Amino acid sequence: MALEIEEKIKELKSKIEELKNLSENKNIDLTFEINTLENKLSSMEKEAYSALSPWDKVSLARHNERPTSLDYIEKIFDDFIELHGDRCFGDDSAIIGGIARLGEMALTVIAQQKGRSTKENVKRNFGMPHPEGYRKALRLMKQAEKFKRPVICFIDTPGAFCGIGAEERGQGEAIARNLSEMAVLKTPIISIIISEGGSGGALALGVADEVIMLEHAIYSVLSPEGFASILWKDSSKAKEAADIMKITAQDLLKFGIIDKIIPEPPGGAHKDMELMANSIYEELKNSLYSLSNTPTDQLLFRRYQKFRRLGEYIE
Repeated sequence: MALEIEEKIKELKSKIEELKNLSENKNIDLTFEINTLENKLSSMEKEAYSALSPWDKVSLARHNERPTSLDYIEKIFDDFIELHGDRCFGDDSAIIGGIARLGEMALTVIAQQKGRSTKENVKRNFGMPHPEGYRKALRLMKQAEKFKRPVICFIDTPGAFCGIGAEERGQGEAIARNLSEMAVLKTPIISIIISEGGSGGALALGVADEVIMLEHAIYSVLSPEGFASILWKDSSKAKEAADIMKITAQDLLKFGIIDKIIPEPPGGAHKDMELMANSIYEELKNSLYSLSNTPTDQLLFRRYQKFRRLGEYIE
């Protein structure tokens, strides 16, 4: 899914490239024309991406070229070793997890993983975890607690899988248990919504000491399409739903649902993955230093109070 403005930007970039090739091949001085178009491109990008609507952000969050969890794991961490299985039913490719290092610090990394191609998405179940995925995640969290490793969660899912098999194996119970256990896990937890955080499927990795969102990510109780289907019986009104759901990082920061926003490169994370990964690395490094120096009882108290305050009713 691409933004309309991206097509115009793409056309302008193509024109600039044509002029550069013409100038080089024909030995014609087109410096003024090229500079004029480049300035226009810069202004267009700045204006376009500084005033995105909620639906625009939905489109960016779902962009096929947007970096996935594995992309960030490869760029940010050293010596990542993936661990498999929930020791109960099996493995789930929609959730990956294992141990890694950030600098000299040992960590447990857990992430929801989408694919880019149809083949990858089928393998990853389009980023929609089964209950065994959540139980695998919890197993790794308890392991992290035992060995005093902080936990980093990357959230990127449209929601938990709602197939018959998933329900038969206790999807709701698996999500609820994760919420309960994460609330009292005796080690620092940081959760980052990197693209799409949908429903309880996202929240099952979202009970953390710090909840962080990328600038153009979304986080909601359900998708705009689902919201429109329930409220208006018409999924085609998803754009209108996105406008009133308050699903953007900016809205959620105002409400205190999340703690921080990490800025994205102009045009979105997919425009400069190296820069985006470096920004996440720096944020993790700073947050981990603070959380790792917080006494465990204080860490748990703050985490409990953080989520108790959500949705507080004031007359």
